[in-house]
Amino acid sequence: QVQLVESGGGLVQAGGPLRLSCAASGSIFSINAMGWFRQAPGKQRELVASCTNDGRTNYADSVKGRYTISISKYTAKNTEYLKMNSLEPEDTAVYYCTAGTYYTGGYYSGTWGQGTQVTVSS
Repeated sequence: QVQLVESGGGLVQAGGPLRLSCAASGSIFSINAMGWFRQAPGKQRELVASCTNDGRTNYADSVKGRYTISISKYTAKNTEYLKMNSLEPEDTAVYYCTAGTYYTGGYYSGTWGQGTQVTVSS
């Protein structure tokens, strides 16, 4: 099994940056890709970004050019990052780290982190 622990959420002013981190441990050899979802109040959970083991990335249209996903790999732990720039109030949401398989249409199968709150003030 894979365990995911997020950190780095918080309150930031519009236009500012923030970086989220996610430490993956356990059966990390089974991880094919990692990503981030977010869920804003009253909205459906959506895939924000994903990155495969060979470095292929995918971003939601709403964050392209502003968000960057990356993964650092070590023997016993992978760490995933989401660097967010030019944040907007619409980016306010709970962000979830994920590790598993990502399908066309935003479908996903795998492990979820506990979530970290990102709040962007105007």
